[in-house]
Amino acid sequence: MRILVTGGAGFIGANLCNELLSRPEVGGVTVLDDFSTGNASNIDFLRVEVVKDTILSRDTVAELVSRSDAVVHLAAQPSVPLSIMDPVSSHEVNMNGTVGILEACRNFHKAFIFASSSAVYGQTQKLPINEDDAAAPASPYAANKLAAESYALAYASTYHFPVAAFRFFNVYGPLQTPDHPYAAVIPSFIDAALHGRPLVIYGDGSQSRDFTYVGSLVKVLADAALKKVASPSPVNLAFGNRTTIIDLAKKIESIIGRSIDLQFSGPRPGDVQNSQADNSRLRALMPEARDSALDDGLRATIDWFSLGNSVRSLPTAVARV
Repeated sequence: MRILVTGGAGFIGANLCNELLSRPEVGGVTVLDDFSTGNASNIDFLRVEVVKDTILSRDTVAELVSRSDAVVHLAAQPSVPLSIMDPVSSHEVNMNGTVGILEACRNFHKAFIFASSSAVYGQTQKLPINEDDAAAPASPYAANKLAAESYALAYASTYHFPVAAFRFFNVYGPLQTPDHPYAAVIPSFIDAALHGRPLVIYGDGSQSRDFTYVGSLVKVLADAALKKVASPSPVNLAFGNRTTIIDLAKKIESIIGRSIDLQFSGPRPGDVQNSQADNSRLRALMPEARDSALDDGLRATIDWFSLGNSVRSLPTAVARV
């Protein structure tokens, strides 16, 4: 099989490419990336075909989809704060880009695996969050993802090709970058801790997240693409764990083995207070899916930041729970 990964030079995309290349069923992987957020160094040492172009290029998308067996669509403008600053650009990439890829998958009848987001739930008070709970997007990014997954599922129902829309929660792990204004909390914390800087906490630290190790997530995505998994409804791709930001900081401090200063700042617009997945639908659809324990995933991530910082040093395995 040949798999097309949009956004394949990004953090999740490069980990997915690495996972796909370990599968004997995979004959080739094509990466479509404009490198606006992805990094060429993430895939330099992987045996992938790289096409540098935007997902908004319909001709490129059609050509690549036509010669692939399945598409994993990860490419996006992924930042909530940036979507608030520039909602039109966020819409253009996240909505129009996704519909263009769906059109190609419809025309060539190819399986489509879509990366949606837990951001679609907004400021919910109910935990854990079930896919049937009402969506209430609190940012343009979240609205983009909800609309795009709705399009994907409508295309599947109307045109009868395999589609699965997975709602990612807080994914972390090797290759995640800490050095931009909208970096996720775990790489930001690890980078600061390793360099002796205070950990900046937005809000009081009581907010909680359902963290998912990237190695666990890409195994699910690879399985879904290779098996052409389909679901008529969105699926939470997370494992029902919940950790506060304060507890996360303490775990990183414990693993690193030295005291870390904390610096508190005001909450950021669009951030949700709490997040935790009900993953019963994932367990029913893909019963073999398992996550790593948070301590194990953090340790592997810290080791990567400390020793490697390249795709060559990706951990081959992490303990399962």
